[in-house]
Amino acid sequence: MNKRFSLSKLSLRLKLVLSYLAVALGAIFILTIAVSIAVQNYFTTTQLEGLRQQAQFRAHQLIFDYVHNSIPMIRTAPDDPVLFIFVDQQGSQIVCSGSQFLKQSKCDDPTLTNAFTETLHKNQEIDGTLQMVADQNTFSSLFVCMPLNYNGQLIGAMLLTTPAIAQYFLQQANMAIFIAGLIVAVLVVILSFLFARRLTHPLEALTLAAEQMKQGSYTQRVAVPKTQDELGRLASTFNDMANTIEADVKELRHQEQARRDLTANIAHDLATPLTAIQGFSEALADEVITDAEGRQETAQRIGREVQRLRRLVKDLQQMSSLESGHAQLDLAPLDMYTLVEETLNVIQPECEQMEIVLQNEITPETQLVMADSDRITQVLLNLLDNARRHTPKGGSITIRAYSKDTMLYTQIRDTGVGIDASDLPHIFERFYRANRSRNGASGGSGLGLSIVKAIITAHGGKIWAESDPGQGTTVTFTLPLART
Repeated sequence: MNKRFSLSKLSLRLKLVLSYLAVALGAIFILTIAVSIAVQNYFTTTQLEGLRQQAQFRAHQLIFDYVHNSIPMIRTAPDDPVLFIFVDQQGSQIVCSGSQFLKQSKCDDPTLTNAFTETLHKNQEIDGTLQMVADQNTFSSLFVCMPLNYNGQLIGAMLLTTPAIAQYFLQQANMAIFIAGLIVAVLVVILSFLFARRLTHPLEALTLAAEQMKQGSYTQRVAVPKTQDELGRLASTFNDMANTIEADVKELRHQEQARRDLTANIAHDLATPLTAIQGFSEALADEVITDAEGRQETAQRIGREVQRLRRLVKDLQQMSSLESGHAQLDLAPLDMYTLVEETLNVIQPECEQMEIVLQNEITPETQLVMADSDRITQVLLNLLDNARRHTPKGGSITIRAYSKDTMLYTQIRDTGVGIDASDLPHIFERFYRANRSRNGASGGSGLGLSIVKAIITAHGGKIWAESDPGQGTTVTFTLPLART
């Protein structure tokens, strides 16, 4: 079964080459024909003009010789490259001179006879084309047939033809034009392939990179051409898109891993208190603990584990609400100085027990922020409690703030043990603990800093930590300033 040819199956490069060739070769063909016609017209006009001038020159001498009965004195070389014929007013041929083959083949040519008849009849000059044969080769020659008048009386006519060499020159000129057109056509073919290759090479690279990305290789990039055309912008856009896709894929993988870690951490944090509750409950049910004081202590332990479960569930609900964007924020102008003072009063007793010095360097003149008071209080309590728990006895915790552009920067610095550089990027992740401990000894759910970050992000701010191990940690968060 024959398959039908279809342009849609051709490569883009071949389509471009064919389109270039169709346009260029068509233009070359038309231009070659036009130039050939123009050259031929110019050649014909020039030859006829020269022939007329030569005929007029010979006419004066011919009239003089004819009038004075000096026809034998008409001197025309036997090898004259042109055919020269003179007839009287009755059309009788008096002179026919030229090269031997010209005289033999054309002295009695019907075309010339008709030309003489028309010239004598109309008494006006005519011109035309005469077919001649030389050495079995046929060529065209121009002729001019001119009436001869003496004292206002028609005495005859004369005819001159262009030399055979003139037609040869015209043929050579046409051949040169054809060869030049052929050379240009070959160059066009070569340049079409080169230009199409240069044009499609970036597209082929883009196609290959896209196919590799489809296979899951998101590190593919393409060279950006130095030109500022559409191909350059396309390559640059592809690289930007690849960067975005690679980052998104990494983020998706990170989120997938975080989801798995979250599931594992939740399962772990639920399993620990549930195991404890189960053990304590079985001890009570089996009456392993018989004394009243022991039973009371076991019941209290069960209560503490239940409270731990409730905190975990509450934190998970709060985290989910904040990250989904469903949390409602009661935004209002907030005095950070007053809020920090109130928060410090809450943790002051515990800090005094550890001989930790609290320093509030925020001044009453500090600009107001647009924030939810309860949420920011939760942020401050969490960050200050973390700083307290990781600051050794006799250390200090300092709070300062400064405004820049449209944001208020609040910093909480402690003189604690610090955080390792490997742990620092992860401290705001859910269930992440820098000491890798999952025993829950701190009493927290492992979601505190994640909730803090979610609250700050919901306010349109950012939060980050800087630490020198052994020197302390500084946590900075930003909040938008209230418009005044």
